[in-house]
Amino acid sequence: MPADQNTSPLRTAFSADLADAVELLRGLPAAAETVADAHRSVRAWAAERPWLRAQLVADEPPGTDRVGYDLVLDHPEGGSVALSAEVDDGIPWLVDHSTHWAAANILSVDGVGLSIAAALSAIRSLGARDRRVHEQLVDHRILLNEVEDDPRPADDAETRRAADEFRRRRGLTTREQTLDWLAQAGISEKQFWGHAKMQARIARVRERFAGEAARRHLAEHPEQFTVRRAAWVTGPRPEPLRALLDGPAAEFANRVTAALLHPGDATGLRLEAAATLTPRLPEPLREIPGGATAGPLPYEGGYLAGVVYEVVPPDAGAPAVLDAARDAAFQAWLDERRRAAEIRWFWL
Repeated sequence: MPADQNTSPLRTAFSADLADAVELLRGLPAAAETVADAHRSVRAWAAERPWLRAQLVADEPPGTDRVGYDLVLDHPEGGSVALSAEVDDGIPWLVDHSTHWAAANILSVDGVGLSIAAALSAIRSLGARDRRVHEQLVDHRILLNEVEDDPRPADDAETRRAADEFRRRRGLTTREQTLDWLAQAGISEKQFWGHAKMQARIARVRERFAGEAARRHLAEHPEQFTVRRAAWVTGPRPEPLRALLDGPAAEFANRVTAALLHPGDATGLRLEAAATLTPRLPEPLREIPGGATAGPLPYEGGYLAGVVYEVVPPDAGAPAVLDAARDAAFQAWLDERRRAAEIRWFWL
């Protein structure tokens, strides 16, 4: 190669950038809870060197609370360069992670591992019936992208609220119940609090849709926030349900209760009642007017029959309605982001 290429100004400048990049990597915090600080440091460094288009890649290997980093830089002559730096044992995270006993597994049962590829294949096999797991994985990545744009750490109050919400959703009312649940899930208490901090930061994204955004969504979609007072019964066969609809709608629940007291053909029936937001009701009851009945209709592998006693328009000033509108606006935004995203699944 000609000598003038070895000493070109581009290469000389890039050599200096590489040296700076190594020092940057060696100084990044390695604890899992400080990843946001690392991203903030790299963004500040990259802002002074826009020609490098620097990107930080963070990875937390299985079974550890430490984080490894790569820094990807544009090369002045085309292509890119990836740098790794490890201060402690000299093994870059990519090599260390590839040889870790749990690197390819998501769990083990009786000492036998289930690989990530096999787990993804199992999820895919369920996808025709239920895509929620797929969507939740995509949504989580979208939200992580949003969180990375807001490097502020969660404060103690935000973290406690997120932890309380985690426990409430799972019915964990005591510390002992929480620790038992975490042990069964293979999650340490430290990892739980790390998760709570991340969920607190994600909650900030949801709060963007409070206030005016929630009121606007409510005005545009009032049907989502009507309250329906309803009762319905489910069962394995349509004939017993059809008989329960024979009579005044207002006495539907009484007829079901009487049938349950004297089973006969009513064996396997289940009665439910609620006064709740329309989207939370079984789908066959979401559009019928007050005083009307529906069914028997196929529903979740069996049949459903029910009545809507009353339909109450939304109260735009009620805190519960505004909270629901906030959550609905947030979900609508997330759905749109998912539809617009370029998504690639790596099944193997």
